[in-house]
This record gives sequence, C-alpha cells and structure tokens, in this order.
Amino acid sequence: MNKFKEVALTLVTTAFVACGPAQKQSNISSSSIRTAETENLLANLKKVSFRGFMFGHHDDTNYGIGWDGEEGRSDVKSICGDYPAVISFDLGHIELGDTVSLDNVPFNKIRKEILKQYARGGLSSLSWHLRNPLTGGDAWDVSDTTVVRSILPGGANHEKFAGWVSRVSHFMNSLQTESGVKIPVLFRPWHEHTGSWFWWGEKLCKTEEYKALWRMTVDILRNDGVNNVLYAYSPGSEPQDTVQYLKRYPGDDLIDVIGFDTYQFDQTTYLENMVKSLSIVDTIGKTHDKVIAITETGYEGIPDPKWWTGTLLPAIGDYPIAYVLVWRNARERITHFYAPYSGQVSAEDFVTFYNHPKTLFAADVNSLYK
Repeated sequence: MNKFKEVALTLVTTAFVACGPAQKQSNISSSSIRTAETENLLANLKKVSFRGFMFGHHDDTNYGIGWDGEEGRSDVKSICGDYPAVISFDLGHIELGDTVSLDNVPFNKIRKEILKQYARGGLSSLSWHLRNPLTGGDAWDVSDTTVVRSILPGGANHEKFAGWVSRVSHFMNSLQTESGVKIPVLFRPWHEHTGSWFWWGEKLCKTEEYKALWRMTVDILRNDGVNNVLYAYSPGSEPQDTVQYLKRYPGDDLIDVIGFDTYQFDQTTYLENMVKSLSIVDTIGKTHDKVIAITETGYEGIPDPKWWTGTLLPAIGDYPIAYVLVWRNARERITHFYAPYSGQVSAEDFVTFYNHPKTLFAADVNSLYK
C-alpha cells in the first residue's frame, strides 16, 4: 500500500458519530431504523470521498472468467492483489423461495461472501431483479402496465408481494456474525426506473405509484425488524437535470445514497452522460445531505487497454463519490465482463488505476463500521 493510501486508510477508519436518523413519516420508532454499526457505515460513507472513492465489482467473489465458486478467488484480486472495497450481489429469485439466485448463486454462498466482506471492512450492496408478480415473467417482462398498481395496498397481488419482501427481510436479518452483530448492507431496489426495461420503469407505472412502491417496500422491511440496511436510489442516466432526477424520488426519509447507472457504448456519449449525471447527484447530494455514488457502470469486454485511467478516472474527476461499481464477469458468457482478469487487455492499466492515490480497495478501507 502506498503512502497516499495509508493516509486514506486513517481517514476512512476513523469512527464518526452519525447525527441520528432522518425524520420519519411512518409510525416506526426512530431507534429501530438503524443499528449503531449501520449508523457508523453511513457516517463513514460520507467521509470516504474526502480522500478518494471505493472501487466495486458485482459478484466479484462468486464467479469469474473461467471459474465458479472457488474459495477466495476474485478476478480483481488476481490482477491487483486486493479485493474490491465494494462487492454487490443480487437477490433475484429469493422472492420465490428458491435456494439459488437468478445468476445461479446459492443464497447461502451470498450470505457467506457478505460476512467475508464485512470481515475485510468493505461494503456489500444488494440489488433485486425480482420476478413479475402479475405475469410470472422475469424483471424484464414489461408486457403489462398495471403490475405496480396490483401490488400496492388494496391491489390483487399486494399480499403476495408483501410476502416476497418479507423473504428479503428474513435474508437481511440473517446477516449476522457469530457474536450476533447484524452486518450492515446497502439495498438498491427499483433501480434504473427512468428507463422502461423493468416492470417498475418509467412507462410502466405512474410517478406516485413508484413512490408508493418504495415506501411500502421500506415499511415492510422496517416492520420486519430490518435495521441493518441503508437504501440507495439509482435511476439511469436519462434525467437531464435535478428536477427530472427527483421526479420519482421517494423521500429523504427513505434514501441514504443517491447514484445512477450508465454504461459505455461509445466514449463520447458515455463521457457526456457521466459528467451530466455526476453534476446532478453532486448538487442533490449537497442539498439533501446524501452520499453519492456511481452505482453501476462499465464497458463490456473492456476493449480499450487504457479505459481505467484514460476514460473512467478522468470522468469521475474531483466529484466526491463514495464508490464506483462495475458489473459482473459472467462465467457463462465469457464476452460479458466489466472487470479485467489475468491476461485481459486492460489488466496493466487496471494496476495503474489501483495504485492511483484516489482509488480505495478492501485493504485501504479496513473497516467502515467503527
């Protein structure tokens, strides 16, 4: 670890006392909203950007190019010798009572990897590509525009959906160390809603229905005793200004982290979307006192050998993000990867990216919960 990262380590591991949970609009007592470790996580996420940003990778320790489920393995670690500071996982199919996720990862394996990431001091983030509760299709089934309405209170599928959320609650509450400490995680449901490729998307439900979906989800989790979760709001890069970004924002009392998802298809458009979206979340983060992040990004196949330092790093610039997360390295689709692996064309540049004083990996953060 270089000298600059040692400075970052000192800053990130300093204990901060949060100012207390935001004002609630429901009848759940404020003392039950977050554990002390979760409050510390939120406070430390607000401080990380003082010295840099954390790097994240989806399903990093579950599988990669040419391997699946090997203990301790990571494509990122194979390149730079360290794990990502943020690892994300998906809960899709947990709502069905299945034992494995939509990406064929056992939920017990995801739980174990979250415990390991907590032991490293890093952050685990959870998305949820859940099935369509009305049609039975997948998250991308947009054949019906009444799905969200059907699961809100009074809707035909409300009780069914409430049971689905409670299965998420059971998983969240099961994230405990041997000594009984509940592990804080970041939960990022209902993402990319400014597009229309998920059944909760822009053209699939009304603005107030989307907001009600968020509030209902969080209320069910909190009523189930889930107090080890921070919540992330992450549209795509469609919003052109802060007004559009906040159009479906469910409320400050429900959200802790704001971000956006955007991917590179051509460099010019990607850089334009990054600068625009970073400016938007930076402004809102300051006015609403929220952590900001790039919640999903990447360049499929990373054909540019200098993408990490030539595109991603300059695009982030001096914006005070807590983390940037790239998507998964699919073992079943070997051209579908967003982090380098041994021998990949951008691997050398990734090492330069890793050694940059602003990039933080697992060994740099040490602990976000104290």
